[in-house]
Amino acid sequence: MTDSNSKSSWVDYVIFGLSIFLVFCLIFESRIELPSLVGWLGRWHPLILHFPIVFIIITVFLGFTKMTFPKLLLEIMVISVLVTAISGFFLGKEAGEKGDLLFWHQWLGAGLAFLLVIFYQVERRLFGKAIVKKAFLVVMLVLVSLTGHYGGMVTHGEDYLALPTSKNSKKLPENPLIYAHVVAPILEDKCVSCHNPNKQKGALLMHNLEGLFKGGEHGNTLVSGNPDESELIKRLHLPLEEEEHMPPEGKTQLDSDEIAILERWIALGASDTLKYASLSPTEPLQSLVKNLMEPSAGDRWKELPIVADSTLQNLASDYLTITRMAGNSNALSIDVYLPPEYDSKPILDLERIAVNIVEFDLSGIPIGAEEVNLLTKCANLEWLELDKTPITNQDLGQLKSLTNLTLLKLYETSVTDESISTLLAFQNLKRLYIWGTKISSEGLEELTNQKPSVKIDNGMDNEIKDFFVSKDTLSAKEK
Repeated sequence: MTDSNSKSSWVDYVIFGLSIFLVFCLIFESRIELPSLVGWLGRWHPLILHFPIVFIIITVFLGFTKMTFPKLLLEIMVISVLVTAISGFFLGKEAGEKGDLLFWHQWLGAGLAFLLVIFYQVERRLFGKAIVKKAFLVVMLVLVSLTGHYGGMVTHGEDYLALPTSKNSKKLPENPLIYAHVVAPILEDKCVSCHNPNKQKGALLMHNLEGLFKGGEHGNTLVSGNPDESELIKRLHLPLEEEEHMPPEGKTQLDSDEIAILERWIALGASDTLKYASLSPTEPLQSLVKNLMEPSAGDRWKELPIVADSTLQNLASDYLTITRMAGNSNALSIDVYLPPEYDSKPILDLERIAVNIVEFDLSGIPIGAEEVNLLTKCANLEWLELDKTPITNQDLGQLKSLTNLTLLKLYETSVTDESISTLLAFQNLKRLYIWGTKISSEGLEELTNQKPSVKIDNGMDNEIKDFFVSKDTLSAKEK
């Protein structure tokens, strides 16, 4: 009996001592400087916090069933919660400036610990008062849920448990601010979860421009005008297996366009006032942002009329294939092949699904006025291949209405400089193939100057072409 009382007294002293120490930490937090070893102990917090959660759940379960608790269970639960709260305090001190999430996580955890200490002390005195016990258990369950919720947001980001939303909600304004509307969302999505006031890895804050310029433990995060000297860009380009590569392996990585956006923004001064409209048409950042402003293919196609599979089967033939762009999408791709005897009827029959056609390959087909008229009705056409066809300047002029066109192939056709004005009218054009046409070098120069964002394929690279010309000349002289 004496041994039992001695043990109980010893546990009570431990609980009392840990409680007083936790109170001391919370009251004098601003004046406490932790030794490095004590700070290191705080890093065990994410590991040990799971143990008290299990003990709390068992206690709540027992409380709502037979309402008797093994004393050892209560002792382990209370001590483990106090140790977890204290280690969490140590870990929080390493974060420096605390954000709202960390503040609430810390105080809810401390509140849970104090509640359990009170419950431990009074539980034996609540014999027969089941309602009071259940009230304690309900509050206990609520606190552990809220503490875990805020802890999860500290670890994984504020929107970690938010309901999924459509990316359309993040649509850019007509004239976006490059930092606020483009750069900041990239950093928020890929970097801020580990570099925010609630979780400052490497003493680096990335949730605002001030934190980016201030940098962290490893040098200048941003060097205005010099992406190559910016630690942010250096780490993005490190091999994934490198320890200093960011984001770390296992986290969602930035894609090539996102990295290019960050590089060009830094090269242009890393300003928070730079706007899309002020970018030169020849500036790569302009085309990168423009791509973000355009809706995704799925969004563009979701309003297309429904087309039954039976309709597509009836319109298709051995020389005309129709495929859906993706899964059950109503966006269609048409490929036409030249039969031994050409008949325009299978192509003209496509008029009933013209608005659904987003890709149309008519390469090598002897199209005429009727086929061109059909193309004018393909209002959602994005990809058009007319290479090796008898298309004329006049025919091409009728296609100005195809405002969604992003790719146009005209190589080995008879179009001339008269079609320059038509080609310039395609506002969304990104790729143009004109080698083997009758467009002059002057016309090509005009296209290049007027449409610097369009990739124009006019045949061999000039340096390669000059090489072969020089080689032929040399061979002729030798002969």
